[in-house]
Amino acid sequence: MTSKPMAARILCVDDGPLNLSLLEAMLSPRGYQVVAAANGPAALEKIRTERIDICLLDVAMPGMDGFEVCRRIKADELHGDIPVVMITSYSDRENRIRGIEAGAVDFISKPFDGAEVLARIKMLLEVSSLNERRKQLEADLQKAHDDLELTVAERTGELTRANVQLTQEIEERKKAEKSLQGTYSEIKRLKDRLQAENVYLRQEVGQQYNFGEIVGRSDALAQVFVQVAQVAPMNATVLLLGETGTGKGVVARAIHSSSNRKDHPLITVNCTTLPAALVESELFGRERGAYTGSDVRQIGRFELADGGTIFLDEIGDMPQELQCKLLRVIQDGEFERLGSPRTIKTDVRIIAATNRNLAEEIRCGRFREDLYYRLNVFPITMPPLRQRKEDISLLVNHFVAKFNKKIGKNIETISKDTLNALQEYHWPGNVRELESVVERAIITSQGSALQVLDRFDAFGNSGGQGASAVSAASAGQTGRAGEEFKGLVELEHDHILQVLKKTGWRIEGKSGAAGILGLNASTLRARMRKYGIARQ
Repeated sequence: MTSKPMAARILCVDDGPLNLSLLEAMLSPRGYQVVAAANGPAALEKIRTERIDICLLDVAMPGMDGFEVCRRIKADELHGDIPVVMITSYSDRENRIRGIEAGAVDFISKPFDGAEVLARIKMLLEVSSLNERRKQLEADLQKAHDDLELTVAERTGELTRANVQLTQEIEERKKAEKSLQGTYSEIKRLKDRLQAENVYLRQEVGQQYNFGEIVGRSDALAQVFVQVAQVAPMNATVLLLGETGTGKGVVARAIHSSSNRKDHPLITVNCTTLPAALVESELFGRERGAYTGSDVRQIGRFELADGGTIFLDEIGDMPQELQCKLLRVIQDGEFERLGSPRTIKTDVRIIAATNRNLAEEIRCGRFREDLYYRLNVFPITMPPLRQRKEDISLLVNHFVAKFNKKIGKNIETISKDTLNALQEYHWPGNVRELESVVERAIITSQGSALQVLDRFDAFGNSGGQGASAVSAASAGQTGRAGEEFKGLVELEHDHILQVLKKTGWRIEGKSGAAGILGLNASTLRARMRKYGIARQ
């Protein structure tokens, strides 16, 4: 397929200089010529006086907004075929409808996604190229048709004089009509090819970002990628299995973000952290006065997740009395708030996760068998880190980059001995434990090399050689490393305990301890278990 030359001229219209700079930074390195306009009148003047191939037009501008500019462009007889791409919020449905009514052909979202912007511009340039070719073909066809009609008219006047000549003219007309049919078939083929390439392009962009949070390239993780890609577009219930810290929450987010529910919320419920007395009201909501102390109505998590996905983490810890209510939601999509007789319908996709052996829980009478079968529609087992050791170097680099940015350090190198020792350790806490070790190492490292001071034998490591190698490679002196590590552990223990007391032992939420400490709630719980911190 032929496409427009790389020197296509893109008119970017936005009253924000920063947005114009961002668009120019994305487009200019790709060979596009960027023409900037800060308002509607300036944009219309550019279109009248310069060659413009595509117009990227912001919706919200003072004076003349993007919709009016788009309408004026489309009303211009000379320039009305310029493709207009509206710049708006991804979730702003009303503005998108108004943009379509004004004549926009596509939309890009703020904040800008470079891959999305470039992909859409490429697609529109290809469509424009096809349209130009179609117009040329139509003009050629029309000329051929007009010439043919003229020839037929001339030959018809000779009908009485030459029957043989008339027969010949009829044959020529049949050939011309056959040629026309072939040309129209070619246009249809090109249109179908453009649609197929558009679908492929969207899939390619999606695959580039679907699993951005999942780091690794091992065979064990590749199988997880395949399963996520298979189940994400469906509405099937997914059960994530695996040890604590293997990344079940990350996979749940990847499934949601790759599904057709990605524009709706992903609501996470940790069944372990919810107090038993409040689990039902948290999940299904309550009416005012449903029980003593409930002076306001509360919307439950299932109601908040309507249209989206609910992630039930540690489902094996859900109280038995609520398992039957969860079963009803899965089967019938309905429930009642506490204190209300009104049945509420909900459209929710369920992703559940557990580190327990649910078959054993069923045998012990702690988990309903019928609920298990409802949840186990599409099971995905997350491999422990010890089964994907080839991913450890990638994970370490990923966490170093993450905590360099978060803490403000500049760790640039990791010694081979340190990396080998990390790969020899069996990681009972999986990826979550590795993340904590790297974060501590970033905090304590001096200079640009990563120094891991942890003595992994303190965690019950059966392979003590790997632990010793880490300490020796990073700190140089085992005794000094142990003293520094012990001091850091005590300091972190006391700090976490102090913040938990200050927040009334609230972990999650805007004013929870995890937010104050700058940690994920799951990371904070892991450290509480590690340091033996329990609510006092």
